[in-house]
Amino acid sequence: MPSVKSRKNNALKHPRNKKSRKLVAAIQEHVSPRPPDQPGVLPSSDSAVLPPLYKEMLEAFARLQEQIHRRTVALASAAHELKTPLSIITGYNELLLSGRPGPLNETQRQALQDSQVNCNRLQRFIQEFLTYAALETGKLTMKVELGDLRTCLTEVHEIWVPLFHEKRVALYLLCADNLEPIPFDYYKIQQVVSNLLENALKFTPRGGTVWISAEMYFWERRGGQGGHSSGGYRPAASGEQNSVRVTVADTGQGIPPEYLQEIFDDFVQVPRDKEGKPRGAGLGLAIARRLIHAHGGKIWAESEAGGGSKFSFLLRLSGP
Repeated sequence: MPSVKSRKNNALKHPRNKKSRKLVAAIQEHVSPRPPDQPGVLPSSDSAVLPPLYKEMLEAFARLQEQIHRRTVALASAAHELKTPLSIITGYNELLLSGRPGPLNETQRQALQDSQVNCNRLQRFIQEFLTYAALETGKLTMKVELGDLRTCLTEVHEIWVPLFHEKRVALYLLCADNLEPIPFDYYKIQQVVSNLLENALKFTPRGGTVWISAEMYFWERRGGQGGHSSGGYRPAASGEQNSVRVTVADTGQGIPPEYLQEIFDDFVQVPRDKEGKPRGAGLGLAIARRLIHAHGGKIWAESEAGGGSKFSFLLRLSGP
């Protein structure tokens, strides 16, 4: 087992995520001149070129990364331990609601239904956090195969229609006739779309509408995939299709423009109900972003306050 010092040095030289790598590179770039015999090469973290103060900053950053990693693993273990007892509670709720052990009065039925709703919500949160932990620690596996995106989206639509009907929100699926088979992880894309639908359902009022759509698109890659802006895209013309665009749009109250960039960050919650209180753990969109980036794709949001929201992502025909 590697020592604490070796793990710290490894975290410093090989930060776990993109933001960490950018931060380390930025510190090295701004505080230390490049050696004249190595133009265009950033000095390493253990280089004598870095002043002692900045070495300490980098080491402190590495320690912080290691602490975050340990806490993420610990919380994931705790969340995993909750799955079994929660499944048992859910099973008993379903058994009692079925009426097989005996009849229920209206008060008892309502109490069990409320319990079941909250158990289901807790199960979704646990699964969401376990997915986040797997992504954060690099342990999530991808199974990319050539598949039919229309079938994938149809299954998700059928799962969510009853939940939307309960809230009196219409849910439609619109897929272009010319969709081509593409390489993707079937269940990971279903999870992305489910996260977007859950978000839409939360913030779309009764009587509202949500659309899932898929169409061929031309992805004009003008920049890196790390941003969230909608620039660099236009509808596919004849012979130009190189990607598929999937969109989840709603008629909710929209997202304030100042939040459009950060809503895909970890644990960010946008206050969008009447009391101004956020809902959820702030992981759904962060997980969606990471899963789409793992496919080599791009995800972004478009919205105006009071004008609904539109979340879109692109998947390349060539695959990840």
